[in-house]
Amino acid sequence: MSPRPPWGTPVPANRWDLVEGQDAPVRTVGVVVLHYRQQRQLERTLNALARQDYPSDSVDVVVTDDGTDPPPSVPDGVGLVTQEDLGFRAAAARNAGARRTRGEVLVFLDADCAPEPSFLRAVTRLPRLLPEAVVVGRRRHADLATVPVDRPIETGGPEHELTEPTWLREAYAGSADLLHADALSFRHVISAALACSRWWFDHVGGFDEGFTTYGGEDWEWAARAWDAGGLLAHAADATVWHDGPDAGAEPRTWGSEGAAHAKDLESLAVAARVGVPGVTTRALDLGADDVVVTVSPRFDLAALVVTLDPLLQAAPTARLLLGDRHAAQLPHEHRVRPRPDGDVDDVPDVALLDTAGRYRRHVHLHAPAHAAPATWQRLLSDVDRADAPARTTVEHLGRPLVEVRSLRAMRRASLWEKPDLAAPHTLSAAATDVTPTGSGVARLFRTGHPGPQGTAP
Repeated sequence: MSPRPPWGTPVPANRWDLVEGQDAPVRTVGVVVLHYRQQRQLERTLNALARQDYPSDSVDVVVTDDGTDPPPSVPDGVGLVTQEDLGFRAAAARNAGARRTRGEVLVFLDADCAPEPSFLRAVTRLPRLLPEAVVVGRRRHADLATVPVDRPIETGGPEHELTEPTWLREAYAGSADLLHADALSFRHVISAALACSRWWFDHVGGFDEGFTTYGGEDWEWAARAWDAGGLLAHAADATVWHDGPDAGAEPRTWGSEGAAHAKDLESLAVAARVGVPGVTTRALDLGADDVVVTVSPRFDLAALVVTLDPLLQAAPTARLLLGDRHAAQLPHEHRVRPRPDGDVDDVPDVALLDTAGRYRRHVHLHAPAHAAPATWQRLLSDVDRADAPARTTVEHLGRPLVEVRSLRAMRRASLWEKPDLAAPHTLSAAATDVTPTGSGVARLFRTGHPGPQGTAP
């Protein structure tokens, strides 16, 4: 666990708008510019960075090169980090650049994205106030081939503007600049114009260096930042100008496998790491963690089966973090994981769950109960809201049956040591279509399962 946030104040859910109007203190900014065989575009971007209205003595610029031979030329005062050309290793290059900078706030740019003069001030404003904020700037597009590299980008860009990506523009408009973010909003965070505090980057961990083909490393990092309790925001006034059209608007011709196959590999690389429904597979298990289930040791085998079977229909890739006795009762169940603290009745805390996997949603079964798969899906989908309660407990006669927890909300509360940052919620079993059930083998045939002769009870 990283130390407490170095500055700022806690806000609930994703409510970064609560600090609107507040002056952000000047903090040192480390700008990491990713480069590969783009010398002319790099010169334009570095010229634009030299014209920022943010205090220049608080800005440290590092170009991080992914194997260009010979390495790029950079002016005095700009750092340069190089790595061997072993394929597309943007994640490793960005991490190397981040290690080289001295900034309290990190900004990631691509060499072909030239920032307007107000970019650094605008994109770093929220991280300078809220250290767990992840902010993406606005990326506009222009054909800059004939524009001199020292021409002010705020005039050269608009004169040669290309179509702005509709998918991003609509996503930002529909979410009020990501204020209404949810578990899928990481798809609208791009590393071509990205800012966060160094503390948060270190807390979340750098970009996943397992990404060695084009694309996906920024989405995976943004998903990880969200799950860790981060805030997502789009700074519409933090503009960079990308030289050329959006990658989705031009054919991908690199690589011997073909453009379609390259896109498939990118999607699968994300799906194997991010377990969010709508991004990963529905039933095929690619290895991404998402839902984790723990069970009170008081369950016998029949109660375990009755309760777990419909839950696993709703979440077929869930992990079962079971004590030794329950794990032994399900010897053929591949989703079972050993519970690190053994056969105990306490609901495991976030720290324990985080040692066992990368989970977003946690279900704890206090007592035997039956719910249809659709009911489980509804309870689990509620967790994906930014304003989800830290935990929703389903009770019967004042006794807890089921607890569904938003681990993102709980991690936010833990970051700030503020348990009430996301209030708990209690529902009755009757209101949620959850039915308490007893034990015994006969109970297996009274919950919608076929009876012994193949007939429903």
